[in-house]
Amino acid sequence: QVQLVESGGGLVQAGGSLRVSCAASGRIFSIDWMAWYRQAPGKQREMVATVSSGGSTNYADSMKGRFTISRDNAKNTVSLQMNSLKPEDTAVYYCYAVVNVHPYWGQGTQVTVSS
Repeated sequence: QVQLVESGGGLVQAGGSLRVSCAASGRIFSIDWMAWYRQAPGKQREMVATVSSGGSTNYADSMKGRFTISRDNAKNTVSLQMNSLKPEDTAVYYCYAVVNVHPYWGQGTQVTVSS
């Protein structure tokens, strides 16, 4: 079974930075789309950033200029560098990937930004 495992979440002060990472493991033949989503308590899950197998990236408008998504195809990982964090960025951040043409979700990692 393919698994996505996130790491790097934690507590950070407003204005600070944090990097979350996701590693895919298992029997992997291909990874197409990879992405980061987030969900705050009482709110809908929202897309943060996506990256294709070729490295093309897309960001939600509110994240442009602050967040950067990247992937390492050789290591089957995707990371999200988050800068200038705001309290409203507080959420559980989920890794998403299409692996072997099937969608998978990670369990999420908590990111908390204090005022």
